[in-house]
Amino acid sequence: MRWRIKANLAQLAGLLLAAALLGGCGADYGPDQHGNPVSAKTLDKQWLVVNYWAVWCGPCRREIPELNALSQSLQGQGVSVVGVNFDNLQGDELKAAASTLGIDFTVLAQDPAPRFDLPRSQALPVTFIIDAQGKLRDQLMGEQTAAGIEARLATLQGGER
Repeated sequence: MRWRIKANLAQLAGLLLAAALLGGCGADYGPDQHGNPVSAKTLDKQWLVVNYWAVWCGPCRREIPELNALSQSLQGQGVSVVGVNFDNLQGDELKAAASTLGIDFTVLAQDPAPRFDLPRSQALPVTFIIDAQGKLRDQLMGEQTAAGIEARLATLQGGER
């Protein structure tokens, strides 16, 4: 009887571990800058360009038009541009900040760093490129251009676009 209890406990432990590991998969991304939910099915299984910005960051302000253009040019190509406010603004503050900077792409209110195991940057702006399997492929420091990010994506994707 003891071995049955141990076997059942081992099975239970395995199931709990599997549930914990899979728990993050497919979980939604929380609200965007407008308070609308961002579902996992809209962002998972595609490449992501994740840009961290702040209102007080001059280079961030200058690169927003480039990221807006990039987001437009990548529509329908399996790549999404998303922003994250470095100062963790929420609700109306996040909406106002995104509006002030003229951000047209989705801004996530919840930081996706834990989901993708992204390092915390000490400088801004910083842009991460994440592949369709959710693996970090590159970290781009400083102000970026749409053309530069597109070229980097093409290299990382090996011409699959």
